[in-house]
Amino acid sequence: MERFYFHLRMDDKMITDQEGSDCLDIAAARLEALVAARDILADAIRSGNEDTPEAFIIADSEGRELATVPLAVVLPRRLKY
Repeated sequence: MERFYFHLRMDDKMITDQEGSDCLDIAAARLEALVAARDILADAIRSGNEDTPEAFIIADSEGRELATVPLAVVLPRRLKY
């Protein structure tokens, strides 16, 4: 298991994940980010909140950015445009 950090990019600021999560590998970390993206967007839609993050930035324990997961990738294709 490796520790990954799921920072949120929101406009020009970064909301940092101080705790991180243990995942088997980067593929598992991406899946975790996708699940969290669905939850964040669903909550935003339910509450009418338009101020949502743009993407997860997945980093390792050294602070290196390993992947970017835009929240929009979980939207149905027709809603992405």
